[in-house]
Amino acid sequence: MRPTVTTRTRASGIAAAVAILLVLVGLALPAIAGRGVIKDLFFILTMLTLAQYWNLLAGYGGLVSVGQQAFVGLGGYGLFGAAIAWGMDPVLALPLGGLFALAVALPTAFFAFRLAGAYFAIGTWVVAEIVRLSVAQWKAVGGGTGTSLPRDVQTDMAGTALVEKLFGVRSAAAQDILAYWLALVLAVLTIGGIYLLLRSKSGLALAAVRDNAEAARSVGVDARRMKWMVFLAAAFGTGLAGALIYLQKGRISPDAAFSVTDWTAYVVFIVVIGGIGTVEGPILGILVFYILQTLFADYGSTYLLALGLIGILVMLFAPRGLWGAISSGTGLQFFPIRRRVEMTGAAPGAGARKPG
Repeated sequence: MRPTVTTRTRASGIAAAVAILLVLVGLALPAIAGRGVIKDLFFILTMLTLAQYWNLLAGYGGLVSVGQQAFVGLGGYGLFGAAIAWGMDPVLALPLGGLFALAVALPTAFFAFRLAGAYFAIGTWVVAEIVRLSVAQWKAVGGGTGTSLPRDVQTDMAGTALVEKLFGVRSAAAQDILAYWLALVLAVLTIGGIYLLLRSKSGLALAAVRDNAEAARSVGVDARRMKWMVFLAAAFGTGLAGALIYLQKGRISPDAAFSVTDWTAYVVFIVVIGGIGTVEGPILGILVFYILQTLFADYGSTYLLALGLIGILVMLFAPRGLWGAISSGTGLQFFPIRRRVEMTGAAPGAGARKPG
């Protein structure tokens, strides 16, 4: 027998097969699902993507930011600026949304990393407000009142005509299907990319920095480089998701694009309720959030009170979130990260014939 290091479990193998099946079903779903279902799934997928990036930042990097709405808004405005001011196809301009957010994240990091703990959180919020006020002065995209994508720009987007012919739907429905497919691809790439990162040596270094930065430095981990990597990756991914969100909406304004409630508070709720520091947590959290929103969204302030009460109860009785409680009780791990040693292969000399 020889020892091997592995992270795989039987549950993770089953989860991988189920995930592939769900993705295939998701790609084919527009053929049978109505437009309302497609819009709901788009919302779930984009919020899941935002939650995974915030979880990477806070749950694995130890960087609790309350200014991620800055990158959502920058992604949206990067898309609109490229489409309106530069005449680019909105679908092809999606990566520019991520790059636009990344360009602002670079100087932000120089400032934010001089702060720690609650000061870091407040600092990112301040940066987000400065960005919102600055973007409100951008007259080419509507200034403080915002603007909409021109109708001809939306109808002529790359891929829209193909979707119209494929499903026999009108232009507006085709745009929703296209945005849904892009959201599905982005969510899959995000979850897969984060999982692969966490299983790598960089993932081990990141966990070490989160748990104790000084101890990590003492064993040769470059804590500053790891923080930069996570912060910039989260900014780019969040900006890309923001660009996709406002591509689907077709209208943007500073107050909506930089809303701390919609793009940070709800995301934090999703991660904390599901289970911070786990890949499974945000997946469970977005399902809970969507169900609560569907049941209570028509009750105004009661809806927000219900979210707050549920958040408090979960933090009191399940500090590791719902998935943390489930995992502790059952041992289930669909995205296992912890390494363990298993003995595999035959024992040395086993099966060999003795000399006669």
